Amino acid sequence: MVGTQRRATAWRKSSFCQPSDSHCVEVAVRANGWVAVRDSKIADSPELTFSAKEWAHFVSLLKAGTA
Repeated sequence: MVGTQRRATAWRKSSFCQPSDSHCVEVAVRANGWVAVRDSKIADSPELTFSAKEWAHFVSLLKAGTA
């Protein structure tokens, strides 16, 4: 995981967020395959970036309820 200020192009909000909810996580997949994550209420906030392998592992932990 890396903290960065670079911008990804297509941001998606978590499917668990309501349309009016400003306290959400946004995710974008970059052209190089890395995944960027940011706070939706601060569009220019620093991003955390994960390799595809790191992201897949993190998501699997979330789904298992262990993260």
